[in-house]
Amino acid sequence: MLAADGATGLVVDRVCKRFGTRTACDDLTLRVDRGEVFGFVGGNGAGKTTAMRIVLGVLPADSGRVTWAGEPITPARRARFGYLPEERGLYPRMRVLDHLVYLAELHGLPVDDAHRAAEYWIARLGLRPHREQEVQRLSLGNQQRVQLAAALVHGPELLVLDEPFSGLDPTAVDVLAGVLRDQAARGVPVLFSSHQLDLVERLCDRVGIIRAGRVVATGTVGELRAGSGTTLVVDAPGAAAGWADRLPGVRVLAVAGSRTTLRLAEGADDQPVLAAALATGPVREFRRDRPGLAELYRDVLGRTDPATPGGGVGAASGAGTGAGTGAGRVASAAGASGATSAGGAASPGGGTRWPGAHQDIGWPANGSSEPIDAGYRNGPPGVPGQGAGGPGERGGFGDGVGRSG
Repeated sequence: MLAADGATGLVVDRVCKRFGTRTACDDLTLRVDRGEVFGFVGGNGAGKTTAMRIVLGVLPADSGRVTWAGEPITPARRARFGYLPEERGLYPRMRVLDHLVYLAELHGLPVDDAHRAAEYWIARLGLRPHREQEVQRLSLGNQQRVQLAAALVHGPELLVLDEPFSGLDPTAVDVLAGVLRDQAARGVPVLFSSHQLDLVERLCDRVGIIRAGRVVATGTVGELRAGSGTTLVVDAPGAAAGWADRLPGVRVLAVAGSRTTLRLAEGADDQPVLAAALATGPVREFRRDRPGLAELYRDVLGRTDPATPGGGVGAASGAGTGAGTGAGRVASAAGASGATSAGGAASPGGGTRWPGAHQDIGWPANGSSEPIDAGYRNGPPGVPGQGAGGPGERGGFGDGVGRSG
């Protein structure tokens, strides 16, 4: 069990979650300290998204616990978290400024403060030319910027971001990286997932690697590198294919032409490798290499033996997950403030009851883009004719199919 101390913000302690016969989180444990940027990496279906939804209260854990500053997370506390889901979750016909003000008010900001915060994040994230545009008129990259602003607009105590860099151009990536570092400097813990391992390596204080619902390695990149053994790069143009395959304590990582990349076991000597290479003829290059996070990730997965390859894949078809949809999920499961309720009652195909919406809404189990109940199609008060968020994509919240990670 992880112990909380004064620096600890978020602790996920031995959390398990199953969907039918599939395990999405298997004794999953991690810690994100105050002021820390923590990168959460793993393959598709490894359990990242499910773990994040449990942190936000969108999904209940079957066992284990999630705490903030050593205490169970209440709905009021959760309303002060910022969440960016992987799926689109914006009202398409709302203007950008109105949307951010509305979400800030859902989190409890007075209207004047909500306007000031919305204008600040519009400027910070490069959205000024689009502040009066409808969300549906924006490019996918700019829609992602709006979703990022939605996660930040209320001054969150914790940021949980699922693939935040998806769809962003290089300039926007640099802006977001700066925002996350600034948030961490304010003492805000930042937990984000990404498949862009170069960004994770550059940005994160620590990294957790998840496979089949378990965190199989965690630490700084330097710590992960120290435990991975030595990487050698050997360029032997006269060597036959497979020349290093049978060397003791050596694993071949990659072969590109005459260049072979090898991994030595911890404590193994590199001189037998050099001797074997010289025995094949001239050696043009023989050097130790500093592995990056992508190589460390492959190495960790190569050394772990998951009980369920590929991890869980979510709820059985038609079962739903009881999670929210549309803008409510962007509003960070904000409890009684009016965003996605934690653990709401599931509609026939999934979905949840939103406080203030007076309707159950969810996506049908057949994946149709039309909500089961049109009661919330008008969106927030004063925005007529609104759709209820994005399409019922496979793997979306409460779509009856679901996925984990």
